[in-house]
Amino acid sequence: MKRPASAMGIAALALGAAVAASAQVRETQRLAACRSVLEAIANMPEGIPRDLLARAQCVAVVPGVKKIALGVGRYGKGAVTCRKDGGRGPWGPPAMIELGGPSIGLQIGGQSADYVFLVMNPKGIDHLLRSKFTLGADASVAAGPKGRSAEVATDLQLHAEILTYSRTRGLFAGVSLEGAIVKQDRNANEQVYGEAVEARDLLIFIKADRRVPAAARELVDVLRELSPPRPEP
Repeated sequence: MKRPASAMGIAALALGAAVAASAQVRETQRLAACRSVLEAIANMPEGIPRDLLARAQCVAVVPGVKKIALGVGRYGKGAVTCRKDGGRGPWGPPAMIELGGPSIGLQIGGQSADYVFLVMNPKGIDHLLRSKFTLGADASVAAGPKGRSAEVATDLQLHAEILTYSRTRGLFAGVSLEGAIVKQDRNANEQVYGEAVEARDLLIFIKADRRVPAAARELVDVLRELSPPRPEP
């Protein structure tokens, strides 16, 4: 016996709603993982220097990056948020990103790693607005210094557009991610914001009515606590 068309339509709508709800939960979990990683790294004695974080214009977190297969590389998903008001104001709503590539770090075997990027200048931000870019080829990148102060940073680190860090099995260090590919995750953005939205509108041209979504509030709150808005010089 054939099911009535109306019943089939209702079933299809219910399935679609269930899939959408599952996707929203997944992105909420991703943002929560980003917050946990950033919080843990910030509390390490030899973590990211606070004065360096104070100068960063954007921060990206990609938790739980895993090796895909032998010789293939690694893949993970995370989020990036930038300061408002030309890199001096409060942290704004995040954009969702993906990280992949044939060579992103020095991890041994198949364990996962957490990555944090500090975007240090407007040129680095410009790369985030592309659909994708390659660290080291399109954007200058260097392993970030660690410790209480950034005074030990080398000339290479001080002039890099993006500084990168990793945490594997509790060990934290600056790591060069040359060759890694960073991409916008438009589907995830739509799940988080409930509509199609461009990274440019989240990271640069932030509208007054664009609020930080509930799923990302704890992540942004951690950044606001670690690195509040900078006073005018």
